[in-house]
Amino acid sequence: MATILYLVRHGETYDNEKQLMQGQIQGELNATGIKQAEQVRDKFAHEHFDAFVSSDLKRSIDTCRIIAEPHNMEVVQTPLLRERDWGSFTGCYIPDLKGKPWPDDIEPLDVLRTRARDFLHYLRDTYPNQKVLAVGHGIVNKAIQAEFYNKQMNEVTRMNNADIRIMVLE
Repeated sequence: MATILYLVRHGETYDNEKQLMQGQIQGELNATGIKQAEQVRDKFAHEHFDAFVSSDLKRSIDTCRIIAEPHNMEVVQTPLLRERDWGSFTGCYIPDLKGKPWPDDIEPLDVLRTRARDFLHYLRDTYPNQKVLAVGHGIVNKAIQAEFYNKQMNEVTRMNNADIRIMVLE
């Protein structure tokens, strides 16, 4: 037996739409993001899940709650699924950041990867042999997959809003 993880990226937010670096700000789903979450909900409405887990940031919580609606289950929140802290890049227009030197206040990649590894351990320990749907963010989800597949971050395909990846954690 194994823990099966359905890893989902939150639905589109107003800041995604404006191409703003969100990082660890709460974020608010826009109409497209709500629709994306509803599409994931409808896809898995009749699928059995033992738990729903989310980042503790609003955009992920809201996405996860929409997906969990047909199951009448609570959403467990964890800071292990928080997005990377982009420091002083937070709130900046992403296209303007190309080629700029990274400030020292961005969460180091090794810290992010350790958090991703800790999340995988948390799932295995807390939900052994269960099926879990977890909603996170673009970069932390990439780090989780990099840890799971033992790859570099740039070797992991980017997740769009409301994309789903399935992993079997043995």
